[in-house]
Amino acid sequence: MAASTYASELVHTLVERGYLYQATDIEGLDKRAAKERLSGYIGFDLTARSLHVGSLVQIMLLRRLQQAGHKPIVLMGGATTKVGDPTGRDTSRPMLTPEIIAENKEGILKPFGALLDMKEAMVVNNDDWLAEYGYLDFLRDYGTHFTINRMLSFDSVKLRLDREQPMTFLEFNYMLLQAVDYLELNRRFGTALQLGGADQWGNIINGVELCRRVDAKEVFGFTTPLITSASGAKMGKTADGAVWLNADMKSPYEYWQFWRNTEDADVGRFLKLFTDIPLDEIARLEALQGAEINDAKIALANAATAMLHGDAAASEAEATAKAAFEQGVATSNLPTFELDCSGGSWPYGRSALNIALASQLVPSGGEAKRKIKEGALYINDRKVSAPGDIFPYADNDASTGAYKVQLGKRISLVRPINITS
Repeated sequence: MAASTYASELVHTLVERGYLYQATDIEGLDKRAAKERLSGYIGFDLTARSLHVGSLVQIMLLRRLQQAGHKPIVLMGGATTKVGDPTGRDTSRPMLTPEIIAENKEGILKPFGALLDMKEAMVVNNDDWLAEYGYLDFLRDYGTHFTINRMLSFDSVKLRLDREQPMTFLEFNYMLLQAVDYLELNRRFGTALQLGGADQWGNIINGVELCRRVDAKEVFGFTTPLITSASGAKMGKTADGAVWLNADMKSPYEYWQFWRNTEDADVGRFLKLFTDIPLDEIARLEALQGAEINDAKIALANAATAMLHGDAAASEAEATAKAAFEQGVATSNLPTFELDCSGGSWPYGRSALNIALASQLVPSGGEAKRKIKEGALYINDRKVSAPGDIFPYADNDASTGAYKVQLGKRISLVRPINITS
């Protein structure tokens, strides 16, 4: 159905901006959202110190929920992290200690303060209730509502078994725990909407059905498509690693560059999903052709970076990129890495291969050699002709004391240390 057919601001916006993949009852959700204030939630397991861009579409769902006048609930998976979500994995997740889980929770919460009004949002931890269940009580109260036959049909289980990869009984219980989360949130806060990515559809369905079976409550599920680039790359992953949301793991400049490097075919879609730019302005930007599409990419990078890191960080990142690319000036705002040159004497330097690897613009020596052969790697604005090309320490940029390394639209600085004079 067209977005204009929906009565509620929430569903209208989610459909119009391209968030809808599947929903349990989109018409019922629309009617409920049009007449009352809902609370909706998304769960985040605490498996790393930061979320990355692959999770950003989920946070944006909570942002849209709040912008439409409803209450977002951020569910921290303090208990489910101890089990590990098997969805989309061939192997079990590593077991984390309570101390690491607590540390990860602090890091994961950081971007929510920028993307949501936390005075109106709510943060809860499923360890508050799941840790209180006795094993036999849990099985007696909820195990009877799930059949092995049905559980084996869900992708998170079926794909693992089809590939003849082991799945522990611990992981097999994950979907029960997530379903009980929905039941607990509905009982405690009246929560009637769970949101998530398409890979969470089976888990969400379990929660919706458990609420109906146990408490006869009508609740809803809504999923987004899994976000990939036009070329098929997974969102949030790049050649040099994950695009983390926390500034101490990925600088605002690197975050800005990620969005600036968006493929042409993705610009309009990403503007709708990841910014608050009005749709009429997005229509103008995505209609740009030729070199002008870069204006749309800069608008995307500025809006996405400002939303997470603030206006000043976005402006500074744009200025840094302009100085580095258009004026050839290396600045201290660029990502900077150290190259240990112990045993190296002044002014003798290091090879292009050593410098390229230190720059973290290439993941391996083989990839560095390929890029050099393609003529794609530059050091101090000079095209590298061979992996063994030597760049003397004296050739460091005077203003930064580092080599400027460029691969395509990405730039970083490499600072030699421990040089023998």
